[in-house]
Amino acid sequence: MTTAATETAKPKTSRDWDLRAVAPFVALALLLVLGALANENFISVANLSNVITRSAFIAIIALGATYVISSGGLDLSVGAMVAFVASLMIMFLNSGAIADPLLLLIAGMALAVAIGAACGLFNGLITTVGQIEPFIATLGTMGIYRGLTTWLSQGGAITLRDRELQSLYRPVYFGEVLGVPVPIIVIFVTAAIAAFVLYRTRYGRHLIAVGSNEDVARYSGISVKRVRTVAYVVQGLCVAIAVLLYVPRLGSTSATTGILWELQAITAVVVGGTALRGGVGRIWGTLCGAFILEIVGNIMLLSNFVSEYLIGAIQGAIIIIAMLVQRSLSRRS
Repeated sequence: MTTAATETAKPKTSRDWDLRAVAPFVALALLLVLGALANENFISVANLSNVITRSAFIAIIALGATYVISSGGLDLSVGAMVAFVASLMIMFLNSGAIADPLLLLIAGMALAVAIGAACGLFNGLITTVGQIEPFIATLGTMGIYRGLTTWLSQGGAITLRDRELQSLYRPVYFGEVLGVPVPIIVIFVTAAIAAFVLYRTRYGRHLIAVGSNEDVARYSGISVKRVRTVAYVVQGLCVAIAVLLYVPRLGSTSATTGILWELQAITAVVVGGTALRGGVGRIWGTLCGAFILEIVGNIMLLSNFVSEYLIGAIQGAIIIIAMLVQRSLSRRS
């Protein structure tokens, strides 16, 4: 076996590789210490529970983004997709198509999941069958979803009007199970399913293979187009799950809903140790990255070190730093 072949066949369990896997959790621990020093209320169970609950939307969307990025793709349309799916869901609930409120709510939630999956499929087919670069394809669909939302709302907001339906739906975000907020349960259940599929199934192995080397995967008999398309469908499903939590929180959506959520989702994925070039997927690292973003914002709100209006700038800086760290570790490995 040649030296090059030996290097390629080397398992990705080297010291540097492990460092990339552990780094997000070390950073999270350091942030917890920093937050405790900045404000004594930061480390309270109530505050940390609130922080994790607020991170639910980005965390769940980022889990789907982990699949897409691991396959060598990219999806910039997730924020606009949230606005579009939420708008259609609320409009259906407002239509009163089903007399029974509970059945109407269940149907509305099922519709949201179906629309999310369809949007993901649309993105995937444009990218794979249409052979358009993911950046351009999803930039285009971002404009489509955002434009359709603006048209549906006529430039305003779409609000859930039925008070009874609002009360029935409210516990999905504000409720608790054995003292644990429902969004936190949804986060970890979704992550557990995503981790199982990625790490324990043939599809997960094929996904990583496609992201690592598309040509080798194709020669091995893997359907690259199918694997990548399914990854975008998973992203759409994760967007839909986030919408199911988002609607009962605010009960309203508009064309501005979800703006820059794609940046936050990609940042969470990169901070979590998943390489933007594909071939590596870290579900639990992504979750950690989403928590880090929310904790940084929380620390800024509780302290007077930095203005809370700079949260977006700080998040942008975080993704740049994370990419520089990834590149440095890649050169050493």
